[in-house]
Amino acid sequence: MFQGYRRPDGRTGIRNEVWIVPTVGCVNTNAAQLANCAEVQELSSGIDGVYAFPHSHGCAQIGEDQENTRRALAGLINHPNAGAVLVLGLGCENNTVEGMKEMLGDYNDERVKFLVCQDVEDEFEAGLSLLRELISYASKFRREPVPMSELVVGLKCGGSDGFSGITANPLVGSFSDRLVAEGGSALLTEVPEMFGAETILMNRCPTPELFERTVAMINGFKQYFIENGQNIYENPSKGNKSGGISTLEDKSLGCIKKGGRSDVADVLDYAEPVKTRGLSLLTGPGYDLVSIGNMTASGAHLILFTTGRGTPFGSPVPTVKISSNTALYRKKQGWIDFDAGPILSGVPIETLGDELYEYVRSLASGDILAKNETFGSREFIIFKSGVTA
Repeated sequence: MFQGYRRPDGRTGIRNEVWIVPTVGCVNTNAAQLANCAEVQELSSGIDGVYAFPHSHGCAQIGEDQENTRRALAGLINHPNAGAVLVLGLGCENNTVEGMKEMLGDYNDERVKFLVCQDVEDEFEAGLSLLRELISYASKFRREPVPMSELVVGLKCGGSDGFSGITANPLVGSFSDRLVAEGGSALLTEVPEMFGAETILMNRCPTPELFERTVAMINGFKQYFIENGQNIYENPSKGNKSGGISTLEDKSLGCIKKGGRSDVADVLDYAEPVKTRGLSLLTGPGYDLVSIGNMTASGAHLILFTTGRGTPFGSPVPTVKISSNTALYRKKQGWIDFDAGPILSGVPIETLGDELYEYVRSLASGDILAKNETFGSREFIIFKSGVTA
């Protein structure tokens, strides 16, 4: 069990924050000013904070590319870690407030408010008024005991090194298997970093239909590379190579270890909400910032991020950095949350896995914060794959 926030729609949050979500990048500054307003921060003492999530999209996009943006923003608006949300529009963008309402479907108008900046004389005062209402609504929620089966955890690696596939990734895989066994949900993405090891995942599909969907996900991303004239196997990165990874297959075999040994329960499109408990494969690129945004939009309460090189960024949700080696853990105390390095010294994965499990339980209960939360690193980057008009 952990201490979480039960929401009226039956889901659970591990944070009780108020989020400001722009429909278009043109109002990013307005969103940030509202979130940073002294009065707003003073009012937020009854919740876990008020945060804006700027992005560069929402206009001059066409077709599926624009739908990706709308789906990602809808996932953010619906996220259970947000007790309430202000959706901030400009008024002339392609991704209109009305369009977002259609994308959301039925929504709780106490929890979600909308403001179109061009429709009011002073968007700051109008936004502040709505935020007062939203903070008042969100402050009514209290933590209560919730089973671990309610958790959705994103699995990610970045800045990997030669130890990642030996320590941190298998450690996260053991956590994933334990969570899935208890009825929880895990998300594995980074499709280009499955190339070369994809048959291992395909063999873990319990039905022909899931097998075909996994094949389609892999082949669809390879086709994306081909259509853009790029080498499918143009990986690993320079940093990966200097860290000891030699080939894409080497990287991919380490990457999929984060998914443990569980069967594949579902295959999701980019930013598609989690629907099935268990291990879901999520369509999306390997680029760290896009990948963690993708998992957040799909409903991940938190992300376990393994790294051998280190990185400071985070997502809108707690982003737990797990070092593959102890030297990195000691060097970057401001970045790294958990050390998988002791595995190299003979500490059993099972022993360290128990520690990680308890760490996640405490994090989900709000007893501790991830370093990205204390550092204030909460990026939200949307996958762009199409034409900009």
